[in-house]
Amino acid sequence: MTTALITGITGQDGRYLAEHLLGLGYRVVGMVRGQDNPRRALVEAELPQVELAQGDLLDNASLISLVRRVEPDEVYNLAAVSFVPISWNQPDLTGEVTGLGVLRILEAIRQAGGEDGRIRFYQASSSEMFGRVAESPQNESTRFHPRSPYGVAKCYGHYITVNYRESYGLYACSGILFNHESPRRGPEFVTRKITRAVARIKLGRQKELVLGNLDSKRDWGFAGDYVRAMHQMLQQPSPDDYVIGTGEAHSVRKFVEVAFGVAELPWEQFVRTDPSLIRPAEVDHLRADATKAQRILGWLPTVTFEELVRLMVEADLEAERVHG
Repeated sequence: MTTALITGITGQDGRYLAEHLLGLGYRVVGMVRGQDNPRRALVEAELPQVELAQGDLLDNASLISLVRRVEPDEVYNLAAVSFVPISWNQPDLTGEVTGLGVLRILEAIRQAGGEDGRIRFYQASSSEMFGRVAESPQNESTRFHPRSPYGVAKCYGHYITVNYRESYGLYACSGILFNHESPRRGPEFVTRKITRAVARIKLGRQKELVLGNLDSKRDWGFAGDYVRAMHQMLQQPSPDDYVIGTGEAHSVRKFVEVAFGVAELPWEQFVRTDPSLIRPAEVDHLRADATKAQRILGWLPTVTFEELVRLMVEADLEAERVHG
């Protein structure tokens, strides 16, 4: 039986990936930080087949111990300080976890014998590395120009993964994933902030939705599609890096329009903007060129933008009706 170790198991991607791998017959071990992790119960309830084990991207010894104990065939590093606005308020922590945390887990894999390629590693890179884009759409050769401490930390994680692959022969891949959403997305992210507000406004529990820049454009896909790409990367004969996205860009305003449309509400009556919510350095337009992933991995998204928004709004409507 193939064993996979997933960091960031409590997040959106970690839970979708665990479901996917369990469906393929994997043994899945999820790394959680701290004995009283508040989201541990969520994983235990949703995914009882997942084994949970303690580890911390800030602690070398815990990672070395974890990798040696679990003896994984595949390691998926999805853990990060992943909410971009927080990275300006906590740049040091973001660098330690999102950047140097990748180095620590790569070193743990190397010390556990990963130099023979026996342990395959996936690093969750990000379209935020492109930042102030040099070209559109963006592919694996597009120059990085990150516009946040998060984007900078992701660049370090990306390049240290390449370095360990080239220096030590590790089977190490980076997936440069563009924005991917789902009903499991954290409520602090703009997409869930929108769909949850739509549900609450529809049910009379909220009066307005306050947002920042409505003109920013993102390439939004469904997280369940993107975890398939993660797995497919580690099944190739040789490790490489891949851009994953839909190839379509939509503005925040368009997301709002579609979301309120699902609930049959006129969005202009409920949405206002607040300049304080605009990033210090904005990323205006991200759109993926996933030609390489389509050609080599055979990967294609299955959920359209409109289907994704509807899925999220309907899930939030149901959750609000049930839990209020």
